[in-house]
Amino acid sequence: MTDVTAAVGGDFLLGGDLRINRIGFGAMRLVANSLEGPPRDPAAGMAVLRRAVELGVDHIDTAGFYRLGGTSAHELIREALAPYRDDVVIATKVGPLRDADGVFHGQARPEELRGLVEEDLRRLGVPRLDLVYLRPGGVGPDGSSVAERFAVLAELREAGLIRHLGLSNVDAAQVAEARSIAPVVAVQNHFHVQYAEDRRLLEDCERSGTAYVPYFPLGGGMPVDDARVRAVAQRLSSSVAQVSLAWLLAVSPVTLAIPGTGSVAHLEENVAAGGLQLGPDDLAELAG
Repeated sequence: MTDVTAAVGGDFLLGGDLRINRIGFGAMRLVANSLEGPPRDPAAGMAVLRRAVELGVDHIDTAGFYRLGGTSAHELIREALAPYRDDVVIATKVGPLRDADGVFHGQARPEELRGLVEEDLRRLGVPRLDLVYLRPGGVGPDGSSVAERFAVLAELREAGLIRHLGLSNVDAAQVAEARSIAPVVAVQNHFHVQYAEDRRLLEDCERSGTAYVPYFPLGGGMPVDDARVRAVAQRLSSSVAQVSLAWLLAVSPVTLAIPGTGSVAHLEENVAAGGLQLGPDDLAELAG
């Protein structure tokens, strides 16, 4: 057990009105270790969620396509946490379509997005979604126009079904296109510090006060198997996962970490990473 709470990692004002801790929780691993399975015991996932909220985690990232068999992350979240605390912010993603067998089969058309949003509302058991990301593309950004699809989400925001909008798996041009339609409060992308495009998009988010939320934060910006991470972890008597998360928070004041797990012990370790202080020598070594 740990007495460290998510508040130790600092906080961020999302969209100008939602104050959240920078250490959050990604829900993908609640149903299985990967979207291919095998499925995880739902009771284990609910235990992790309840412990996360106990530890001050107030930003939960999920998606309607985080499901396997008869279990969905949305419904685990609702069963574990509803009625929700006022300070818990739930973010979800729409765009990718997944059939009952778990096979992804393209992107939702603009006219299908409202149905996906309404399904998220129903499965999560909320009257309004705090943050909805449009996630176009496949493995990486596809460069497609997001205007028509983002405009649909902007209309749903005006109708009161969505509080804030974000983009996931996008490039800088897609972000600019979306911003011409409605405010973008968060970008959820992979982050590799060695990729110039990733660094430029992060810098753009810093200038605009937009949250940058790396998905797969462990093994993303600072791979956990990197020799530099292992060396710093040994020096600080911490795990490589904790150093990787602490580094993501140190990279920029707008980065938010959403590590996922199906284990309470790993959850507590991840939350404690917010309190890990990386000194100038540590940061220099990791940057080298």
